[in-house]
Amino acid sequence: MRVLLIEDDAMFGKALVRGLSENGMSVDWARNGRDGLAAMDRSEYAVALIDIGLPRISGLDVLKAQRQSGMTTPVLIITARDGVSDMVAGLDLGADDYIVKPFELPVLLARIRAVTRRANGRVISLMTSAEITLDPSTQVATFRDIEHLLSVREFAVLHALMERPGQILSRSQIESRIYGWGEEVQSNAVDVLIHGLRKKYGKDIVRNVRGAGWMVTKEGA
Repeated sequence: MRVLLIEDDAMFGKALVRGLSENGMSVDWARNGRDGLAAMDRSEYAVALIDIGLPRISGLDVLKAQRQSGMTTPVLIITARDGVSDMVAGLDLGADDYIVKPFELPVLLARIRAVTRRANGRVISLMTSAEITLDPSTQVATFRDIEHLLSVREFAVLHALMERPGQILSRSQIESRIYGWGEEVQSNAVDVLIHGLRKKYGKDIVRNVRGAGWMVTKEGA
């Protein structure tokens, strides 16, 4: 099991990494919210443990950004004993569970097992369109036997196109999906992301309709 720990307390984080590793888990440790957000964008985890009080980007903002982007990784928030409001805010933003500091390792391990069991029980249908298969639970796309794990924004672009196969999406429609959490829109972001998809799979994965936008081919077309 691969686990992401986002925790800025060096002593506490080191102890958690050691304890989780000794229980057969592979742990990536990010020491601030910005690094944690980047880790979640580029890698797949069975569960993320997110401390609320993080530097650079707060734990709640990390959770909010990832849930708005469609990320379904189980999240267990870590809060201080007096952080009831933070705990409530985290659950409202989509956290799967919480644990209050200080806690015993066996309790944390039990919570991790519980949230991963619930996540594994979720049924998330594969999306298909002609020769493309997209798995929303893993962000893995397959096209003509070529398989890649997509970045969050590459996934958002392809997911938006595959929701309406055979229909053209304009630049503004796609931008609304990849900038769903209030970031400043970059003028060439869509072009860069589609170029990245074509570099991975070949130019036929996404069709450019000049002056109108982009589309993926509908099954049977």
